This record gives sequence, C-alpha cells and structure tokens, in this order.
Amino acid sequence: MEHLELTEKKVLILSCGTGGGHNSSAKAIQEKLQDKNIKADFFEYLDIINPKIGKKVNKLYIKSTLGKGKIFKGVYNLGEMYQKTKLKSPVYVLNSLCKESLYKFILNNNYDYVVVTHLFPALALTEIKKEHNIKFIEIATDYVCIPFWEESNPDYIIIPHKDLERDFIEKGISKEKILPLGIPVFKQFTNTHSKEECKKALNLDVNKKYILMLNGSMGFGKVLQTVDKLIKEISDINLIVSCGTNKKLKNSLTRKYKNNDRVIALEYTTELYKYMASSDIVLTKPGGLTSTEVSTFRKPFIHTMPIPGCENYNADFFSSRQMCIKCNDIKETVKQTKMLLENKDLQEKMIEKQKEFIDVEACEKICNFIINELKGTK
Repeated sequence: MEHLELTEKKVLILSCGTGGGHNSSAKAIQEKLQDKNIKADFFEYLDIINPKIGKKVNKLYIKSTLGKGKIFKGVYNLGEMYQKTKLKSPVYVLNSLCKESLYKFILNNNYDYVVVTHLFPALALTEIKKEHNIKFIEIATDYVCIPFWEESNPDYIIIPHKDLERDFIEKGISKEKILPLGIPVFKQFTNTHSKEECKKALNLDVNKKYILMLNGSMGFGKVLQTVDKLIKEISDINLIVSCGTNKKLKNSLTRKYKNNDRVIALEYTTELYKYMASSDIVLTKPGGLTSTEVSTFRKPFIHTMPIPGCENYNADFFSSRQMCIKCNDIKETVKQTKMLLENKDLQEKMIEKQKEFIDVEACEKICNFIINELKGTK
C-alpha cells in the first residue's frame, strides 16, 4: 500500500540555465527518481516564470564569464559583501516577485515536493513558504557556500562534502538543515566502462593516448591557445576537445586542424562518458558538477584556469585534497599535463583520493532521502 501511495506522489525539480552543471544535477535526480518509479518532472525555473527572461538571464551569464571573467568576479565579490551585511539582496527581492507564478504552477500540477539545484528558485520558494505549507530541498552544486544561499529557507540543504559544513554554518545556514550527501551525477558517470570497448565504439585508435579537454557546457576559456601548445609540446598525445554548445569554437578547431587527426573537436554529446572512459587524463574547468563527474569516474585530472568566483573554491577543494592538479595559466597546464601523463604513481594516488572524498552513491542516497520525505507528505 505504501509503495502504491508513493507512485502517486509528484516531485518538481527546478534549476536554471546559468551553466550546465545545475541542470545536469537536476536531471540526474530526475533520472534516479524515475528509476525508482517516482513521478519527477524537471523544469528550468525561469521558463515557468517567463521564457524570454530566462533567455536574457542565460545570455547575461555567458557574457559575464567571457575574457578573464572580470564581470562575473565583480558580481560574485559583491555577493560575498552582501553576505556579510545580512541585508536582503536584490537577488532575493527579484525572485520573491516570482512567487505567485511559481506557486500557481506547483498547485495546478499537484506537486508534493520540490527539489532545487539553483539559488533562484530556492529564493522564490522561500517567499512562498512564508504564506503556504510547502516542502522543498536544496542541492548545492559548488564546493563552497555561494552568496545568498543563507537567504533561503529550505527544509534541508544538501552540500557536497562534510568538510564544507563549517563554511555553510558560518554563512548563516542552520546546522540541523545540512546534509553532506554529495553532488548527484548521471549514473553513467558512476559505472565501470571498458576503455578499449569505448574507444572502439567511438572509432578511436585503441593504441593511442587521448586527453579529454572539458570546457563547460558552453565551451569557455582559452581553448584554442591551450590546444595549440599541447599539440606542439607533447608529441605522443591526441586531444578530444569538448566544445559543448559553442559552435564558433568547434568550427574554429575544425578549420585549424582539418589536416591534423590529433585533434577531435567534439560538439555537445550525450556520450561524453565514453570519451571520458577512452581518455588517459582529463583537463577541465573547475565546475562543481564536472569535477564531481570526473572524480566519480576515477580519472586523473587537471583543473584549468577557473572563472573567478566559485570555481576558484572548487579548484582549491580538489587540489588541496590531492584529487587533481590546479593550473592558472596555459604554460603551467602544458607542463603539468606532461608530468601527469608520465607519473603513473601520481595518477593512482589521485584516484585513491577521489575514492576517499567523492561518493559515487551520492545520487542514490539523495533520492532515498527524498523518498523518505515524500512518505511524510499529505
């Protein structure tokens, strides 16, 4: 009877398209809940409020990270200053204006529980909670308490690791609400895959070494310059360069290396895990979700040139625990890539540290917790 009642429950999962990691974590939760026969719907929060606003916000985010990310850094630093003042932020005020639209959507679709992987919907839900009985849980997807999480009022907040509890508590999050369960990733990043079989499936040479370069869902960073240096200075490697949705980057790489099969320009793909399995090491920007995916896959990796803000904290978390190497410029990236390719002992040490600090069962544990919460809803 209890199982039958649970299958009638509905979970709403909300994110925002400012960076792909928030959406990926949200969809990983949706996938796992659906595997457990729980009705779970994923929506981008701003598409519910106003799709035109959503597109504008996403474009502004992309522009803020261009170049050396100076605009994003300025906004992030401003947010950290607001954290210290304890004043209501403009971010809270703007999202509180969306409460009616979001609450109406929740009621009209009979959702019993809400999961958010982004700050914006969390703030709107906090305003709703002042007037209505609504249960929601937050999932932090960076290895730091980002500005304004403390303004939200969830039933619980899931954080990436217990070592971060102090940071969240010091920023104003109640200890009783903190659950250090990890960051959820898609199940294909937690399964064991044969390198040889994946190479064959992707028509890659089983006898060649491959480096996978991950540049975020939108292809950020000094990718062309980094590729040029790596190809020039490391003769025995091949590069698989993930361009995400950045068509301009993919076209530039394809044109430049059309006569050089050592560079593969990869457009957005749902089979990224196969390329990860095929690679010897990974170079990645320090997004919270991507760093977690590489670590659950147990791959030696290098963090390259973070966007100023939360990515610096992500890189510090992983590098200080010896799960990766952190590099701040192209020259350092090339030097450390050479060294890591040759140092098998260091590769193994990284993998052991990843096993120590990053839980492959995070998504399973989070979904089991959500299911227990659903049992308590009326």
